[in-house]
Amino acid sequence: MMKQLIETIVKPLVDVPDDVRVNLVEDDTRVTYQLIVNKSDMGKVIGKQGRVAKAIRTVVYAAGSSQQKKIFLEIGE
Repeated sequence: MMKQLIETIVKPLVDVPDDVRVNLVEDDTRVTYQLIVNKSDMGKVIGKQGRVAKAIRTVVYAAGSSQQKKIFLEIGE
């Protein structure tokens, strides 16, 4: 569910949507979503002064606020 949400937000922002991947790493206290995009799309996903990345995180954290575990979103290439 959360993976699809992240993909739905990110894919329209990038030039290479087929390279968008979301990996899930979970332990006892936290859930980390690792967003991987094409190297050429990193700037689009992060945005000026990190605004786009911050907006994506805001949506993801709000959507996951009902979960017991802390949610994190990491962005990489």
